Amino acid sequence: MTLTTRLTLFFLSALGLVLTAFSITLYLLAHHHLHRQLHDRAAATLATLMARAEIDPEGVEWELKSTRRESEYHHGAVFQTDGERLEGDAELECYRDQSISEKRGLAAEIDGRGWHVVRQMIAHPNPETLPQTLKPNCYRSLTFVVAYPTAPVDATLRTLASSLAGSSLLVWLAAAFAARWVCRRALRPVTAMAGAARKFSPNQLVERLPLPAAKDELHDLAGAFNDLLTRQQNAFERQKRFTGEASHQLRTPLTAMLGQLEVALRRDRDPGEYRSALTTAKTQALRLQEIVESLLFLARADAEAHRPELQCIDLRTWLGEYLHDTWGAHVRWPDIRLHLPTSADIVIKIHPVLFGQALGNLLENALKFSPPGSDVDVRVESHAGTISLAVSDQGCGISAADQPHIFKPFFRAASARTSGTTGVGLGLAITAHIVETMGGKLIWHSLTGSGSRFQIEFPK
Repeated sequence: MTLTTRLTLFFLSALGLVLTAFSITLYLLAHHHLHRQLHDRAAATLATLMARAEIDPEGVEWELKSTRRESEYHHGAVFQTDGERLEGDAELECYRDQSISEKRGLAAEIDGRGWHVVRQMIAHPNPETLPQTLKPNCYRSLTFVVAYPTAPVDATLRTLASSLAGSSLLVWLAAAFAARWVCRRALRPVTAMAGAARKFSPNQLVERLPLPAAKDELHDLAGAFNDLLTRQQNAFERQKRFTGEASHQLRTPLTAMLGQLEVALRRDRDPGEYRSALTTAKTQALRLQEIVESLLFLARADAEAHRPELQCIDLRTWLGEYLHDTWGAHVRWPDIRLHLPTSADIVIKIHPVLFGQALGNLLENALKFSPPGSDVDVRVESHAGTISLAVSDQGCGISAADQPHIFKPFFRAASARTSGTTGVGLGLAITAHIVETMGGKLIWHSLTGSGSRFQIEFPK
């Protein structure tokens, strides 16, 4: 069953329930109102008939009339105490002594037709004071019975019921056609998007869903899905580029290592030549190990895709120990300058091992791309809402052409490639990923010939 059919059936079911409830409610209200009006008319006629009776000390006086029926639209009758009918219709004698509610009356059948009967009695307030024999036209009590036909009310109710049923059916049918048309028109963009999605090719990631003209939820859905496709396309292109660059980077040390080994194995050589070949192979193997470890780190970080468990660390104490233990034996250890604020402690939430790797990458680049003897500053600053750690050097800087690409895996600046500086171009990519996963922000500034400054910021 299509979504259009389900929505149409749901709407028509709800509309059918509403129309049925409305029709039944309106019919019941009309039924009550019309029968109440009928009872009020009968009660008014009964009051008019009773107004001819007068109560005096000698009994209830009643003036007989020759007319048999008060109106051609109703029956009426008057009975005295012993049940004798004084005037009116004989058909009402059976209701003379019957208990009839003054507020609701009684539904009866007379001459094969429906009638509404009302009854009321007038009795002398002091019957014990009345003489044994009353004067003419005086009675101890009188009973009045009036009946009104229900045929006009029934006819009106039947007409109302037919009108309600017919109008409800017409409204329901009209709504069925309208709902079908509206649902198809409203879901037309979904049909168009489904058709476009079926035509998508796995090799063509540039295709997108058509956006509906109306700025509604379907427009937002199509836009969100297109954004997802764009992100998937970018991820696929990055993966494709990353795979190509990784294969190239892995192939280079492997080729060099195999070449050295093949040359060494062509003929017998002196131990010095073997040592030289093995040293070259070891250097290339270490380079290969560095590349593989960096690739594994990036792959593992993308797969886990969640923030590592962070610890509250006193950056003043941790930073001093890290620099001494990790870089104390480096040839340029005297060039590293640590600047700490005067506050007692600087506490941040980090993952010590990952943060050490990120800081190590920044220090390695700063030492690699600055001349020996120039200062490499490691500066910690505490601001109102953040704590920052900056690594700045006085090296060659990054050219404007290279700056948009420095965080791409395997990217190396032209100056680094031409100068023969070692590296695989993964350090900044790894650093940016580590800082992001720990909830920090990496800010940098660099000018050609003026050095670079990379600053890591964490919220307090």
